[in-house]
Amino acid sequence: MRPDGWHLTEDLDEFLARSGEFLRTRPARHTVALTVTETLRVRGMHAYGAEAPVFGRLEQAGEVRAAVFRTPPQNLGLTSLDPEDADTLAARLAGLGHRLPGVDADHDTATAFAEAWQRHTGATPTLRRRHRLYRLGELTPAQPLPAGRARIAGTQDREQLMHWYDEFIASVGNVGSMDAGSWADARIARAGVTFWETPDGTPVSMAGATPLVAGQIRVTAVYTPARLRGRGYAGAVTVEVSRAALAAGAEEVVLFADLANPTSNSLYRRVGYLPVADFAVYEFSETSAEDAPGRSR
Repeated sequence: MRPDGWHLTEDLDEFLARSGEFLRTRPARHTVALTVTETLRVRGMHAYGAEAPVFGRLEQAGEVRAAVFRTPPQNLGLTSLDPEDADTLAARLAGLGHRLPGVDADHDTATAFAEAWQRHTGATPTLRRRHRLYRLGELTPAQPLPAGRARIAGTQDREQLMHWYDEFIASVGNVGSMDAGSWADARIARAGVTFWETPDGTPVSMAGATPLVAGQIRVTAVYTPARLRGRGYAGAVTVEVSRAALAAGAEEVVLFADLANPTSNSLYRRVGYLPVADFAVYEFSETSAEDAPGRSR
C-alpha cells in the first residue's frame, strides 16, 4: 500500500492511472481537471505552454481523496479539500519552492488554500473572481429566438475566433489558457465552437464546448460583443451548443458563470441550468516561497 499523504508528479500517465477513477466519480465537480488532462493527453504536454504541468493526489488508506493540477502559467486547480489537507499541500508546495500565481477551486477549498499559502509563504491572497458551476437540467430554449441560425466555426473563421477569444479573455479578467491562434486552431480542428449568425451570415455570438470526457461536456467561452448584447444571441447559441452536447452523448452538460455578471447567470437559469457549487479564484502577491517566514535564504 502506498503511504498516506500528497504525491506530486509531472507524469500524466501516472497521475491518471492513480487519480482517473477518482476524477470520474464526480464529473461535473471535476470538469476542469478532466478536460485539462484530456487536452494534455491528446495534444501533448506542452498544449498550454512550455513549462511542464504538475499533478498531485492525496491518498488515504490506499484511496485517492483529492487531486491537484497546474498547467503553468495558470493558477493551481484543486478538487475539494478540508482546511487541514489544504494546509499540508501548501506546506509541501512551498517547501519545494513552487511559485503560484493563484488558486481556483470550490469556494471553501480555495479560501482554505489561500490562507494556508499566506501562512507558509507570506504571499498576500486577493479574491479576484467568484463563479458558479451550473449543470443542465431540462433544456428550455429561450423564446422568441433571434433571427438567424447556428453554424460550426471553420477555418474561414480563424481571424474572427482569435479576435473574439482575446475580447472574451479581457472581459472576464482572466489569463488565457493559450494564445489566441492556438486556441482557435484547436477548436476549429474538432469543431469546438458554434456561432450564432444573422440571416445575412454575420457572426454575432459564439459558444464553445469541451470534448466529451467521463460523460460530461462543458460549455465554454460564451461571448457576444458588447454592441450586440441584449438581443438574445447568447441564449440562442448556448442552447444550440447544449443541445449538441446532449446529442453527442453527454450525461452531464455544465458551465461556469461569473457571479459578478447577473445577466449571464439569469440567462443560464432560464434555459435550464441549475446551480451546483460556487468557486473562487484567488491571486497571490509575488512573494516567493524562499521569502516565507522562517525560511533561510
